[in-house]
Amino acid sequence: MIRGEVHSTKDLVIEGRVDGPVWSDGQSVTIAASATVTGDILARDIVIHGHAAGTMVASGVVEILPTASAEGRVLSRVFILGDGATFNGSVQPQHLDAALSVARHRLTARSG
Repeated sequence: MIRGEVHSTKDLVIEGRVDGPVWSDGQSVTIAASATVTGDILARDIVIHGHAAGTMVASGVVEILPTASAEGRVLSRVFILGDGATFNGSVQPQHLDAALSVARHRLTARSG
């Protein structure tokens, strides 16, 4: 289990448990079927096979596959909910640009 922030400059596959935000701006984050992420996720694309809870911000696509469950807010241009997947939350594409700006500002402020 990882407790805390995860930062990646490459595509990321999570196969365990992460309690905290995942930052992979411009890259993809994939949550494996056995994995759980509790925290915000910022990426180009987010693909969920397992479980995610938090705000998911993607400049590309958020895809929740049939094996997956997710809860929280989705801010993305494209949202795909697979047949049989579970989603409890809201999808707010109109707030994507503002969410990306805020998230990138927070990340810059923390790292520098």
